[in-house]
Amino acid sequence: MKKNFLLALALGTAMTVTSCDQNNTTESEATTAEATAAVDQPQVVDNPNVVPTSQAAGTENMAVMNFETTEFDFGTIKEGDIVEHTFKFTNTGKSPLVIESASASCGCTAPDWTKTPVAPGEAGEVKVRFDSRNKPGQQSPTVTVRANTEPNIVRVFMKGNVTSSSIPTAGADGPVKLN
Repeated sequence: MKKNFLLALALGTAMTVTSCDQNNTTESEATTAEATAAVDQPQVVDNPNVVPTSQAAGTENMAVMNFETTEFDFGTIKEGDIVEHTFKFTNTGKSPLVIESASASCGCTAPDWTKTPVAPGEAGEVKVRFDSRNKPGQQSPTVTVRANTEPNIVRVFMKGNVTSSSIPTAGADGPVKLN
């Protein structure tokens, strides 16, 4: 019984080793063939954020959103204060600019934008309202603007520090102990 078991184990091991070698050779050859095919033919990736080369020639007539500034530092404010800032832009392209949407990075930020088409050479704006209630510490809300421009996504940023109204600060006698 013991001899039969050892014989079966040896036979199984031999079959496994020889079959692995054949599969590795086949896989190696297949990998080489795939690599050669990949070099011969360029791969096409369907990505909606990349303009195909066939459409690249039409981009010179697109609208272009040119912001005066894309970042606003509101400094240090108290928790509960509301900060509003207007980001102004000019359409420096050759066709009317239409903002499709503007979305904020959090619920504390609300964007409002020019809803009508902005003609070439004309100006528009994106108003951002940041509510600092329950937002102590460093803040950097972002608004993502999607339009019929090149590139079609532009981000504007606000940043600053919100001081908490519930945490006592150090006085003349030193730091305050929190219970």
